[in-house]
Amino acid sequence: MMSKNNVQKIIIVDFGSQVTQLIARQIRELGVYCELINYKLFNKKKLIDRNVKGIILSGGPKSTLHKSAPSINKNFINVDIPILGICYGHQLISNLFGGKTKYSKKKEFGSAALFEKKKSKLTSGFFSNKKNIVWMSHSDSVQSKPKNFNVIASSLNSKFAILEHSKKNIYSTQFHPEVFHTKNGKIIFSNFLFKICKVKKEWTDKYKISRMMKSIRSSVKKNEKILCALSGGVDSSVLAHLLFKSVKKDLICVYVDTGLMRLGETEEINKIFKKKFKKIFHKIDAKRIFLNKLKNIHDPEKKRKIIGNTFIKIFENFTKRKRNIKFLAQGTLYPDLIESKSFSGSPTSVIKSHHNVGGLPKKMKLKLIEPFNEMFKDEVRKIGKTLKVNKYLLDRHPFPGPGLAIRIPGKIDQKKIDILKAADKIFIDELKKRNLYNDIWQAFAVLIPIKTVGVMGDSRTYDFVCALRAVTSVDGMTSDYFNFKYKDITEISNRIINEVPGINRVVYDVTSKPPGTIEWE
Repeated sequence: MMSKNNVQKIIIVDFGSQVTQLIARQIRELGVYCELINYKLFNKKKLIDRNVKGIILSGGPKSTLHKSAPSINKNFINVDIPILGICYGHQLISNLFGGKTKYSKKKEFGSAALFEKKKSKLTSGFFSNKKNIVWMSHSDSVQSKPKNFNVIASSLNSKFAILEHSKKNIYSTQFHPEVFHTKNGKIIFSNFLFKICKVKKEWTDKYKISRMMKSIRSSVKKNEKILCALSGGVDSSVLAHLLFKSVKKDLICVYVDTGLMRLGETEEINKIFKKKFKKIFHKIDAKRIFLNKLKNIHDPEKKRKIIGNTFIKIFENFTKRKRNIKFLAQGTLYPDLIESKSFSGSPTSVIKSHHNVGGLPKKMKLKLIEPFNEMFKDEVRKIGKTLKVNKYLLDRHPFPGPGLAIRIPGKIDQKKIDILKAADKIFIDELKKRNLYNDIWQAFAVLIPIKTVGVMGDSRTYDFVCALRAVTSVDGMTSDYFNFKYKDITEISNRIINEVPGINRVVYDVTSKPPGTIEWE
């Protein structure tokens, strides 16, 4: 079996972009191992060894013109290893090699037309009729290129949108090839990896599983046990199977019924895992605990932190009844980390605290095991298929750890929970009945804390508004709303209004991510 030490790799220097991990994802999907490293660490340590076949400089939220702008030692990239700079990395390379970056009066955010000016190994097969649509996100732009760099492509507002120094094997793009919105963006990475870096494809699902299992086994000493927080979602279900394969006799799976799960979900999960894991599966009824803790809490950040802390207290209380439980395993994904805090320590903006990341208490008795914290949900699904996880579990839409608590903006009570459960069940059932469920990344109902006047059976009603949300996505980092046919959305809305007491109005959310998030809180 390969060890990590003899795998060829790409280093990604992280300057704090919200989409930096998408670079890693693109590279790993192409079968190449990569490591994401904070720019400060890159400057401090000698990280380039014989296995490093290329370096990528990520985007970032700061301006290269700022006095405290993140940078790197030029000598660390002025080596005989191919370099690719993206957005902030593109501007940084220009500055380091004698070009100039200035604040642009005409900003570029979103889709932009890119025009080919010169052929390059980096862009082979990328353009169609010397044109492509890419995704831009920048206020600054390169105003004068460095000496000996060629202009490969331009956009209307970025004359130097792709630059190349062919002798030094340095390439840079003002746009983001890593995001879904850049057409054929993966071709840029494929060309960089295989035509320029000439790296080998060694990063497979089987190797990932082997590496994670080895890491888990090396962390857990003899007679120590792992408590797996099993919610029944995609991530925790795959995690439970991975742990079962790794440390079968030292695993305990715990499902906590928060009372904030979808209608019938607790019974469903209990049935599946009681059969699969038998005596190592435990269910804890904590409905009253969570409802009491959330009483009169309306701030979403407080909700998430209360839920995260409550989960930990329940798990720690459980460990008092079981001996030698030293670890807590969670199915934490990279999007959870990047929205809650910076994964690599770079200046990434915090979007919201996830209950299993920013919502965790500062001091914990249990040590964390999070094998998926560098991965996206689709990557975890692939691992689940290799591990032969139940297809029903793998195909489920994502469901947040805090459950319905963050789908009821404002204060929570049992009446609101019951109303939302009924509306959400109808929505999901209708999607499945109409064969739309698998076309959608995530769908759910939200109970808006606003009442409106309605008329039902010639009588006045004054009830809640229900919002429906359905999005398409590849990785959850960006998304767009699902475009329903008029007949479908009308019939689904009518059924909710007619069958769920407490709702008299339904609206549909047509916000993309960004600027919105997928969940409402």
